Amino acid sequence: MTVRHEPVLLQQSLEALQIRAAGIYVDCTLGGGGHAEPIVQRLSGDGLLIGLDQDAEAIARATRRLAPFGSRVRILQGNFRHVAALLHAAEVDRVDGILMDLGLSRDQLEATLGGFSFLRDAPLDMRMNRDASIPTAGDILNGADPKTLGKMLLEYGEEKRWRTIVRAVVKAREAAPIRTTRQLADLVTRALPGARRYKIHPATRTFQALRIAVNDELNALREGLQGAFHRLRPGGRLCVISFHSLEDRIVKHFFQALEKGCVCPPALPVCACGKTPSLRRVHRRPIVPSAAEVKRNPAARSARLRTGEKLSE
Repeated sequence: MTVRHEPVLLQQSLEALQIRAAGIYVDCTLGGGGHAEPIVQRLSGDGLLIGLDQDAEAIARATRRLAPFGSRVRILQGNFRHVAALLHAAEVDRVDGILMDLGLSRDQLEATLGGFSFLRDAPLDMRMNRDASIPTAGDILNGADPKTLGKMLLEYGEEKRWRTIVRAVVKAREAAPIRTTRQLADLVTRALPGARRYKIHPATRTFQALRIAVNDELNALREGLQGAFHRLRPGGRLCVISFHSLEDRIVKHFFQALEKGCVCPPALPVCACGKTPSLRRVHRRPIVPSAAEVKRNPAARSARLRTGEKLSE
């Protein structure tokens, strides 16, 4: 029996979106349709759910799942960093709500060729769109100079023991290229003394850093937030579920900047920029999963939901 991916913070996301039956909503990370299906179930015949995903396999799965909803669903292939352009091409001007779930789906983690997880042996790929002509994780791991690898592990993986891992990678690849997830996971585990005592697998941060680098995830998020906010109508809401501190920090600072408005230096007695707040944070602190959800779905343990409501253009 096939086990469907369980969407994280589902009820909290639906509540935060404040779905109107005749509204237009965008799921920027469609995946298998776990969040999209309950959204479209709340729409009338006048409502519309637009699903975006860059992965052709995810598009195919979601298309089958959402087919019963007919014209209430429109699915577009593309990276959510281009959400504004994709909506423009679809002749959609403004929308009532946008959801971004930045986590990997069960299907991506279990994909034989994806290489996202160290739980199964696979080629070191990690491209979320395997049709894209970009370097794979293996290309980066075997081709990047030590300084670049170290910076990647420190900035994208927040890995404190990056020097030890870089030395181990460089030594290993001098003998033969590192080609599979199992090779990399074993290499990192051997390189870190006491690794077996870690609360998380010792290679977790290395895999995160490689995935972020391959897919340019942090820049994609920054661009996607800007585009999504631009396409929201006043009163519309942007909901973002992040899974590590790098993503959450970007979302937090983006919301804070729009909520503040004025960008004048603090020493200036009177505002000269003329910028006013254009967003209201719906929750002052991020919403996190309940203990019950984490027990039921351990993948939810690090999830954080932040929601902003657009006040004006």
